[in-house]
Amino acid sequence: MDKLKQLESFVSVATRGSLTAAAIAEGVAPAIMGRRIDALEERLGVKLLLRTTRRITLTHEGSAFLEHCQRILADVTNAEASVSAGGVKASGHLRITAPAGFGRRHVAPLVPKFHDLHPEVTISLNLSDRIVDIAGEGYDCAVRVGDMPDSSLVSVRLADNRRLCVATPAYLTRCGTPQTPTDLVRFDCLTLSSDASQTRGWAFRSAPGGGTNGDAVSYLKPGGPLDCSDGQVLHDWCLAGWGIAWRSTWEVEAEIAAGRLVAVLEDYAAPPNGIYAVFPQRKHLALRVRLWIDYLKHHYGTPGFWKTL
Repeated sequence: MDKLKQLESFVSVATRGSLTAAAIAEGVAPAIMGRRIDALEERLGVKLLLRTTRRITLTHEGSAFLEHCQRILADVTNAEASVSAGGVKASGHLRITAPAGFGRRHVAPLVPKFHDLHPEVTISLNLSDRIVDIAGEGYDCAVRVGDMPDSSLVSVRLADNRRLCVATPAYLTRCGTPQTPTDLVRFDCLTLSSDASQTRGWAFRSAPGGGTNGDAVSYLKPGGPLDCSDGQVLHDWCLAGWGIAWRSTWEVEAEIAAGRLVAVLEDYAAPPNGIYAVFPQRKHLALRVRLWIDYLKHHYGTPGFWKTL
C-alpha cells in the first residue's frame, strides 16, 4: 500500500474526526479508509487513533504524528507545484456549503465561474438551512450569514449584512410610511411564523442613528394578517405589495436600487452583522480553499455586487 496514501488518509480522518467524513471527501468506502489506518498503525507499531462507534480521537502519539504528517504533505504539495507547468495550480475536490436562499442567489452563480478559472478543481455545492458540521461531514468551507458563535472553526468576514424594513412604493402610498419602529403596529407586517427563526423579533437601534444610546438594540415582534415559515415567501409577498417585511440587504438591495422596494426606518436599522467564510483550520489550508475564499471576498467587496440579481 502507498505510504503517502496512508498518511493522507490518516490526516483526513484525524482532522475530520470521522472515517465516514474522510471517505466521503475522497469518494471511497469507509472500510477502505479503515484498512489504510490499520495498515499504517501496524507498520508503525503504535496506536494513532482511538475509535468507537460514536467518535474518533487521537492518542498522544497520534497528535504528535499528525503535525509531522501535515508538514510532510504540505511539502509534497509545494514541491509538486514548484515544478508543474505554469507554477502553482489549484486542484482536487472542493466541498462547500451555504444557506439555501443566500446560496442560490449569491454562491451558486459564482461556482461555475470559479471552476472556469481553476479547471482542475471539481466542486460540490450543498445548500441547506441547517447548521452543517463542516468538519464532521467533510466540507472544506461554509458560507454563513449572521453573528458567529464561539467555535473551534476559523472564520473570515467577507462582507457586512444589514436588516432593513422594506415595502413597495404602492403599499407606502396606500398605507403611509412608519416614522418610528413603534408605528409598525398600525401596518401590515409580514413576519416569520413562530416555529421559524427570529424568535426575538425585528431588531432596531434604540435611538435613530445610534443617538444618545449608541448602538443599543431593542426588539419588536410586530404582527400582521400574514406570516410564513419561509423567508422567500415573505419576500414575494412584500414585492406583491401585501405589507412591510424585515429582510437582509443581500436579498433586497437589488430591488431597492431598481425602485421595486423602498427601505423605511433606515435611521433605526440595527448595526450590521456579517457574511463569513468558515473552515475547520487555518494551518495547511489547501490552495483551492484559499483561492475560493479570496474569490468570494473579491466579489462580495466589489461595489455594486449586491445591487445586481
